[in-house]
Amino acid sequence: MRILVVEDERELAQTLRHGLTAEGFRVDVAHDGREGLWKARTGDYAVIVLDLMLPLLNGYRVCAQLRREGITTPVLVLTAKDGDWDQAEALDTGADDYVTKPFTYLVLVARLRALMRRARGAASPLLVVGDLVLDVAARTCRRAGVAVPLTPREFAVAEVLARRPGEAVTKSEILHHAWPDDVEEANLVEVRVSALRRKIDTGFGRRSLLTVRGVGYRLVDDRENEREQDG
Repeated sequence: MRILVVEDERELAQTLRHGLTAEGFRVDVAHDGREGLWKARTGDYAVIVLDLMLPLLNGYRVCAQLRREGITTPVLVLTAKDGDWDQAEALDTGADDYVTKPFTYLVLVARLRALMRRARGAASPLLVVGDLVLDVAARTCRRAGVAVPLTPREFAVAEVLARRPGEAVTKSEILHHAWPDDVEEANLVEVRVSALRRKIDTGFGRRSLLTVRGVGYRLVDDRENEREQDG
């Protein structure tokens, strides 16, 4: 199981990494909100441990943005802020649990495992466009029942398009979803879209990932065109 720890206190972050690794988890670490948001978007994590008082982007905003984008990874807030209003705001923005510092590993690990059990018991969110299926929780892609291996960045691009099937999605929207907030190079989107198209379309003789000139891209059920031609 992979866990993302977003914590700006580097010594504590390393302590968490070592402690959770000893419990059998694979742990990634981010030291500010922007890095944490980017990793949460592109990584396949069972749970996110999130501090609230982070540089660049605080934990409230990180959590709220993840939920706006439909990312359902469980979030456990780990913070020194122990007021009722702090807890209420964190939970209202989408956090699933709240642990205050100082803490014990016994309680922290028990709560992490509880979050994972609840997440496994929930239905896996699927994004379906025609016969293209993205499993958001498992971060997997299938076309006509065939597994299509995607990189984390390719999956992030496919996900933002699949959440708005048939709609034109701008390059800037894709960039914002799939890259860190301070990246502004639109050509990065073009490169990833080309790679994605080769995997989900070209390899299957399909044409579902379309370019919208001057705007961006859209993902469609191209089987509809086939049915019209057959008719």
